[in-house]
Amino acid sequence: MKAFRLGRLSAVAVVAAGALALSACGSDNATGTQNTGSASSGPKVTGTLTGTGSSAQAQAIDAWKQGFTAANSGVTVQYSPDGSGAGRKTFISGASQFAGTDAAMKPAELDSAKAVCGPDGALDLPVYISPIALTYNLQGVKDLNLTPDTVAKIFRGEITNWNDPAIAADNKDAKLPDLKITPVHRSDDSGTTENFTDYLSKAAPNVWKDKSNQTWPASLPGENAKGTTGVVKTVSDTPGAFAYADDSAVTSSLGKAKVKVGDKFVALSAEGAAKAVELSKPAEGRAANDLALTLDRTPTDSSAYPIVLVSYHVVCTTYKDQATVDLVKAWENYVVSDAGQKAAASAAKSAPLSSALASKAKTAIDSIKVKS
Repeated sequence: MKAFRLGRLSAVAVVAAGALALSACGSDNATGTQNTGSASSGPKVTGTLTGTGSSAQAQAIDAWKQGFTAANSGVTVQYSPDGSGAGRKTFISGASQFAGTDAAMKPAELDSAKAVCGPDGALDLPVYISPIALTYNLQGVKDLNLTPDTVAKIFRGEITNWNDPAIAADNKDAKLPDLKITPVHRSDDSGTTENFTDYLSKAAPNVWKDKSNQTWPASLPGENAKGTTGVVKTVSDTPGAFAYADDSAVTSSLGKAKVKVGDKFVALSAEGAAKAVELSKPAEGRAANDLALTLDRTPTDSSAYPIVLVSYHVVCTTYKDQATVDLVKAWENYVVSDAGQKAAASAAKSAPLSSALASKAKTAIDSIKVKS
């Protein structure tokens, strides 16, 4: 695993401290400083825990499984990274105890979940903060600046070549080749797609007329691939390819474009992702312990990287027996703990949850109980 950088921790801590101060003053800001905890805190649990969903979370899940099962040898955690949409559907059907999703449950989904979870339904718990990379395969081009409108035009097929004047205008020192652009998008229902199209619809509204959606518009050109790893592999295998993908899976052989925020071009970073979440607000119309967030996709603060996802675990408010309740609570408490967040950051280049957000998640987790 890659070492967790002290600089990243410092930047996140600065972000977190400001947010915690706002929280203490009664702000509805979502973030603060970091939570503490470990996989071994609390009573030992046993059993099999099943989850499915977000492929963006896959590397973080692997790290969490390792830490959690090391402290709870009687536990097996099974997770299938089939995509956020599939994860939510599987959870609502009752076939899994939790779902991983890069987009919070929709109101209709929360209502449907009551059949399995009881009258209080399900909860969205933020567990993973990660930037979405604009990744490209372009030999000899290490630095690339793109405006939101240019990104949207590439994915709509309105800009089709890398030496297009719109790209060249923002990259005067780059040797852009006369090469076809191959846009690559997800083929499966994806929370990463939903977050990316949410960004495009808000940051480039004059170009991107479609609404945010977990399904990529079928009418648009380009190649498609299943899951985060499928997208990254397709870009790696295709000279001239350009895609959106969770940063955890993007290899060092591929480029990552900077995106324009305010009057500057901003590079992808965990610190920038954390800043974007700091600027977020709680989603409206949610239950007290549901922690879905509304992200600011058009910040003017150039320390924020707005193409970010907050990935959630969806859990029931009630389960059928105490053993399941104990297992789910122990797992999720580890995931949001300082130890769990550091493990994810090291494995997946994510930004750790702040302590204000982790504390809210812990309160929500502790409210899970047995069906009456």
